[in-house]
Amino acid sequence: MLDTFNGWMEGLPSVLIYLTIAFLVFAEAALFFGFVFPGETAIIVGGLLASTGKLSLPLLLVVSIVAAVIGDSVGYEIGKKFGPRLLEMKAVTKHRSKVEKAQDLIRRRGAFAVFIGRFTALLRALMPALAGSARLPYGKFLIFNALGGITWVLTFGIGGYYAAKAIEHFAHLVGRGLAVAAAVALVVGLIVHSIRKHRREAVEEEEFAAEHAVEHP
Repeated sequence: MLDTFNGWMEGLPSVLIYLTIAFLVFAEAALFFGFVFPGETAIIVGGLLASTGKLSLPLLLVVSIVAAVIGDSVGYEIGKKFGPRLLEMKAVTKHRSKVEKAQDLIRRRGAFAVFIGRFTALLRALMPALAGSARLPYGKFLIFNALGGITWVLTFGIGGYYAAKAIEHFAHLVGRGLAVAAAVALVVGLIVHSIRKHRREAVEEEEFAAEHAVEHP
């Protein structure tokens, strides 16, 4: 299975793969790309490729950490410069309830909110800009940005690497057919979970919008 996956990437130079992963991780917060493509997905894929020998796991982790820290720093500067105008973006207004929750989290937890937000896709895209808009001291922001980036990258990069190794080991033990079936079942389960989560979030957004309309007719 992983041999097939690696075959799809065979014609792509390793340098280009590193650059693509770095860009996606960087763009998540710097360019609000997290609304479309969570950076952790790119890191997990990188871990899978590292398990096949296509990439170096240590280099993947270093590149991803640097991209994550720099991306959040750029997002912070954007928030500091443009402030409230960011909240008028269409992509942001669609998630007003979560933006307000993130702002409340910053008020209650300060720079630690940057670390907490690293592990939720939407907050990972918004938190740096909101922290900059709230004028959190950059020194404190950078500390928790780096701690969150390191923890996040190690979790998903190494997790992807060893998940792929475990699947390969499982395939050797029970045969590739059963291993593929188990992997497909896992993927389907994750997709169903993601869809249900998305629907819950959509309902929450609609309820929030309705309440907001009543409070501010």
